[in-house]
Amino acid sequence: MTLTTPPAAGTTELPATATAPGTTGRSATPRHFLMCPPTYFDVVYAINPWMDLSVPVDRDRAVAQWETLKAAYESHGHRVDVIDPEPGLPDMVYAANGGTVVGGKALTARFRFPERQPEGAAYEAWFALAGAEHGLTSLGQASDDNEGEGDLLFAGDVLLAGTGFRTTRAAHEEAGRLLGVPVLTLELVDPRFYHLDTALAVLDTAGGAPTVAYYPDAFSPASQEALAERYPDAILATEADAAVLGLNAVSDGLHVFLTDRATGMHAQLREHGYVPVGIDLSELLKGGGSVKCCTLELRPAAGPTAVGHTTKEDRA
Repeated sequence: MTLTTPPAAGTTELPATATAPGTTGRSATPRHFLMCPPTYFDVVYAINPWMDLSVPVDRDRAVAQWETLKAAYESHGHRVDVIDPEPGLPDMVYAANGGTVVGGKALTARFRFPERQPEGAAYEAWFALAGAEHGLTSLGQASDDNEGEGDLLFAGDVLLAGTGFRTTRAAHEEAGRLLGVPVLTLELVDPRFYHLDTALAVLDTAGGAPTVAYYPDAFSPASQEALAERYPDAILATEADAAVLGLNAVSDGLHVFLTDRATGMHAQLREHGYVPVGIDLSELLKGGGSVKCCTLELRPAAGPTAVGHTTKEDRA
């Protein structure tokens, strides 16, 4: 189920870059995403508080919900590429964890838990081959525990980098150096929000004042202070919305794709000029993920760039 609130009149889509009525000048810009279908999705191990081995998974329902999300992106003018799922990797559907792509450079994840570590090779192969066809330069796999856009969120002028449960501080330094962006480390303290993308969403990177939404209690006091100082106009999520992964969202600058269960966040987004697009991903929530977890953004280079693998000098 996809629900856009407020409802759109008719079926006419907005242009690829468009400003919707009543949205205080916010504009949607086309994005390029990588997704992985949940062909082999299941909960057969527990590596986060959301996973419960006693709760059965309806894989057909998971696939249908995933297809609805993909179709929602495409109907709003976004491009979606698909990586082939691999047997024995039930969490590969959470594509955001596969890497981080900024300015046409793709840094592949290195997963903390052994159950997910083979995903790194799969995503690295995609970046090197299919990704190269899209103008991406593969930087290879991270040297330290680095769970991709699960913990590394590009906010236009900085890479917001989560740590505490999965990605290490050493990985933050490496990502900033290889991707060529400054890094702001944020410490997560609530195990329900084990990745940064479960506790914070980047809503808009246009202009000089990027906009985010976050749940303060997911962060250490020092990180709360850093966020409040950097983003004084941020949307602060309630615990009720955060607890259904309402911050695990994807924004194109106008439309915000998020779980349909985070009704309070929907209302706050509308108040700030965004158009929420509610998606039912309740089956995939059983693995600890929602909209953003299923979505890896492929950000192109700003200008002409070399295609393919980086050299050793690039990584030095």
